[in-house]
Amino acid sequence: MAITKPVAEKVTTEQPKKLFHKLHQAKQQIGKVSKNATNPHFKKSYADINALLETVEPILLANGLVLLQPVKANLVFTQIIDIDSGELVESCMEIPVNIVDPQKLLSCITYFRRGTLQSLLSLQAIDDDGNEASKPTAKPTLDNNRFINALDAIQQGKFTIEKLKATYLLTDEQSKHPLLQ
Repeated sequence: MAITKPVAEKVTTEQPKKLFHKLHQAKQQIGKVSKNATNPHFKKSYADINALLETVEPILLANGLVLLQPVKANLVFTQIIDIDSGELVESCMEIPVNIVDPQKLLSCITYFRRGTLQSLLSLQAIDDDGNEASKPTAKPTLDNNRFINALDAIQQGKFTIEKLKATYLLTDEQSKHPLLQ
């Protein structure tokens, strides 16, 4: 009885071309996304996450692409996967460590889902918050629990001292912590 080795599947440049071809086809069909919401703070209209999904998801599915938006390891991902080849493209944004309120956290996740989807598909969008984002802002402070969580994240390699100092206004006592010296 002869034993044969399994033949490894040959990977060709055809697979990624299929994914990008499908994305190209989908993008030609998507066009502009209708704005359906208004930001009362900036008095600007925008397409919320539901409008984006209602516009792009049926077109992606019709082209053999599936859209996923998982949250993993403090990152909000948008992934578009070719269901035939398994190839994917993705975009992600990191959730700020200072958000502890569940409602604010869900708001942030929704905002990042919208942003990563718009970015990944290069969708036309008005930069509603662009003027505000370009203004200098005061750094937020950290209460003791959040500071301790940040120190733990630094020790686990998930956060850096430089990022902590660049992102937050530390108290004199926090600045003198031995880990930061």
